Parts: sequence; structure tokens; C-alpha cells
Amino acid sequence: MNPPYDVNFCFPVPANLQNDRVKLVPFIPSEHADAFFAVARNHLELFTYIPWGPFDTTQDFVSTVIDKRVQPDRGMILFAVFDTSTPGEPQLAGTIGLLDTSAANLSTEIGIVFTLPQFQRTHVTTNAVGLLLHWTLDPSAEGGLGLRRVAWKANAHNSRSVRAAERLGFRQEGVLRWDRVLPAWKTEGGNGGAVRAGDSKPDCRSRDTVVLSLCWDDWEAGARQSVKEIMQRER
Repeated sequence: MNPPYDVNFCFPVPANLQNDRVKLVPFIPSEHADAFFAVARNHLELFTYIPWGPFDTTQDFVSTVIDKRVQPDRGMILFAVFDTSTPGEPQLAGTIGLLDTSAANLSTEIGIVFTLPQFQRTHVTTNAVGLLLHWTLDPSAEGGLGLRRVAWKANAHNSRSVRAAERLGFRQEGVLRWDRVLPAWKTEGGNGGAVRAGDSKPDCRSRDTVVLSLCWDDWEAGARQSVKEIMQRER
């Protein structure tokens, strides 16, 4: 028998992160990777603005994303997102995660948001993000972590991601120029800047990153109620 999978996150993970539309459970490679990759491999556009991927095999995805990035980092956790809005077996709808989480600084970032094509422009993404916002920003007396800051970072070309965050109350803070070096095979999503002579990675583009945040005072000043209302009407 294989030992239980260790999510290795810096905060206790609740057994129940769900509402009547979606459910989030820790992404367990042996349970979720094949089903996720079976769909994602046929939709390479999902990886356009992600600084890694696409992948050739499930094992390549697990090795690169889970084994090397998520599981060893106590500031990261990845969830499998299930649509529970219709009768019958919940359907895997994508992934969402937290990264750069700091218990000391009471902060985190929402990321690794993959909504599979069948579930895009539905209730899924809004409700998955909303559940994470309630868990991270609600005070501990109400079942949350009581964090002070939740960040959202997007490729500067990914206006759809920026709009989605702003709709849920995130506020733009600025743009990190030349923020990340992309793999050489990433031909989209770069900032278009020329590489100077002598650069150590001349074949790799760079991306600019839009930084947004939703903080505890925004949450208490109306964002919480707004997110709740959006979650309730999104179907």
C-alpha cells in the first residue's frame, strides 16, 4: 500500500472546501493527474501564458509541476477543482492553487488556475477563486486563515486573467517588467523586448507580469459581500 500523499502545506488544509457548485480537494497525482492531463494535452492554449508546459506525458506534468515545484514547497498547494452543480458524479473541471504563502507575513497568491475548456465561462472559476478567498481572508473565528494579503499575478498579455481578478475585487498594483525568463520553446506571451548582445539566454523571451492584490481591508470594506453575491449568481 502506498503511503498517504503529503500535501506539505504550511497551514492545515480543511477537509471541506466546497459549496453547492464546486469542490476543491488537494491534487493527488495518483488520483487526478491522468484525468486532468487527458483533457489538457489536447488544449495547448491552456499553457500559453504559463511559464512552463505544455507537456508530452502525464508523468512529465507530474514531475515538472508537482514533484519539483508544488510538493517540496510548503508555501504551495494545488487543488483539483470539481464541478458539483449537476446530479451525479462530480466532474473534474481544472486546477487552482496557492503559492508564495507565508505564515509569517500572512500572505499568499492565487495561481496555477487551469479551467478546462468545457467549464470556461461558467460558474467554475469564479466559485473556485471565491472559495479560496473566503478560506484565506476570512478571520479564524469564521473558519478562515485570517491572512492580510492575497496576490494575483498575470502575464501582461493575459487581459482575460486580469479582468477576472479585477471583477472579484483585486486591485492592480503595477507591472513587473522583465519579470520571468520563459523557456526557449515558449514563442507566445513574451514582452517583445529585444535581447541585448551577450545575454546568457539569447533564445528565451521574457515576460512582464501584472501584479494585483486583494487585502483584508478591501475584503472587510465590501469585497467579501461582492464576491459572495457573484458566486451565488454565477451558474
